[in-house]
Amino acid sequence: MQKIVHRSLIIILLICCKKGIAQQVDIEGLKNVFKAKPIRFSGGVAANTAFYSGNGNYGRAPFTWFLQGNLNANIFGKINLPFSFNLTNASHGITYPTPPNRLSLHPTYKWIAGHIGDVAMSFSPYTLSGHQFTGAGVDLTPDGPWKISAMAGRLQKAVQYDSASGILPVYKRMGYGAKVGYNQKMYRISISAFAAKDVQSSLSTPPDSLLIFPGQNLALHYEVGLQPLKGLDLTAGYATSVLTRDVRDSTENLNKGVSKVFLRGNGSTAVYHALKTQLSYNFRKSTVGAGYERIDPGYQTYGTYYFNNDLENITVNLAQSLLRDKASISANIGIQRDNLDYSKSGTTRRWVGALNLNYAPSERWQTSFSYSNFQTYMSIRPQFEYINQLPYQQMDTLNFTQISQNANLNVNVLTKKSEQQMHSLNMNLNFQDASDDQGGTVAKGNSSQFYNMAASYGIQWLQQGMNLTAAYNVSYNTIARNDFMTMGPTVSFMTKMFKKKMSSGLSASYNFSKQDNIQISSVLSVRLNASYTVFKKHRLNLNLVNQIRETQQTKNTTDLTGTMGYSYSF
Repeated sequence: MQKIVHRSLIIILLICCKKGIAQQVDIEGLKNVFKAKPIRFSGGVAANTAFYSGNGNYGRAPFTWFLQGNLNANIFGKINLPFSFNLTNASHGITYPTPPNRLSLHPTYKWIAGHIGDVAMSFSPYTLSGHQFTGAGVDLTPDGPWKISAMAGRLQKAVQYDSASGILPVYKRMGYGAKVGYNQKMYRISISAFAAKDVQSSLSTPPDSLLIFPGQNLALHYEVGLQPLKGLDLTAGYATSVLTRDVRDSTENLNKGVSKVFLRGNGSTAVYHALKTQLSYNFRKSTVGAGYERIDPGYQTYGTYYFNNDLENITVNLAQSLLRDKASISANIGIQRDNLDYSKSGTTRRWVGALNLNYAPSERWQTSFSYSNFQTYMSIRPQFEYINQLPYQQMDTLNFTQISQNANLNVNVLTKKSEQQMHSLNMNLNFQDASDDQGGTVAKGNSSQFYNMAASYGIQWLQQGMNLTAAYNVSYNTIARNDFMTMGPTVSFMTKMFKKKMSSGLSASYNFSKQDNIQISSVLSVRLNASYTVFKKHRLNLNLVNQIRETQQTKNTTDLTGTMGYSYSF
């Protein structure tokens, strides 16, 4: 009798969830569902108070209290129903499970995996890539060389036009696709196809005046991978997307090839192409690689939410291990450009370069250095070039180069290590630069630099559970024509007591800021925190922050903020 009740409850829950929040249900795991508890609760409650006293004029209330709680009901270990509430002396709120609206089922059996309901699949970046659909899909991954995936379903719902609220209309869109792969030791081949079409009758009034038309799309992607030599890997992929902007267009399709073989098409049909190749070679402890990608302007597929097109990428990368694996170096550089068909009034070129160095001569020494450079070059063509149709010489004022650089150096030294104590020294230096180069020069006010240096020394008493840290930070940055500098020390101490049931810490910091060598502010902060755990599930906490601030406008403002709280979890 109990098993019958359990089965009935599961069926009811699954039917309810068909209109409920997204729940991932693994059907294969349902065979063990009767071994789990029918319902299990978990959650917690927390009560906190905060008080404030000071003359900083921040507009804060002198006393605030909070009461928060959450409860989760787990049904047979498969479905969660979360509830939560929060109350304060300012407002209150309650949240609970929203009415069900999605269901995802992923039954599996050996090498067969199914996807039913509101799910997402990916074939390739140029066909179907992460777009959610309502329908069914399957992945077949047997032990042999063949791998097969397929899907079919609704990609988007129909949305009627509402001029009052500004809601734009959307045609109902159906899609289907498949991917077939064949993998061997020396080579691999895969072909993916994806097709989608809007349903004309899904909207009562065609929104032609809004330039929204029912379209259709067919995207194909071919990929070949070769490993002719040990360590050498070559991958080449080619994609074609046939896009019809308006399926009702009665004019003739002038395209040739795939658009006429697989789709009837019409005068609004366009064909786009994409190409990507990658070469990687590993030998001994070295890796070299190169890549090339080209995507036509206008390339689009209904199988993605967003797609970057009109770009050409060329990349080169290198990685090398040195000094018996104590050091490593990696570098890559790339260039990207757009306006491949020269239809835009401007062309953008981007240079990207990065360098990473790591050196660890011993277990106690670790150093790393990184540098990256990002440049964007934009060339704007004057309109007179189109009017006169003559090769005008570009003016310097129409050429812009944006430069961004970042460098980081980190050194960590373990100065002492024993069973009782551990001493460590850390130094970090970071540099960032951003500027606009116009006509070969960087004008005053068109650049900014940021420097940050941090040094710290820490001592850990391992058996006592205590640590002491002293640090000093310096930040210097220039923005336009102004210079800013902030610096100061920080000291902190943390410890655990009463068999590690209580954790407490005390820290103090002081820093002052200057603008153009004139001190504009100083801040002294003292922080105290403590927490105590009782019976594993009860926790008490206390935090105090006292801050003394002085600026050019105000003198010695003092602010004290404290919080106390209790929490219980089950």
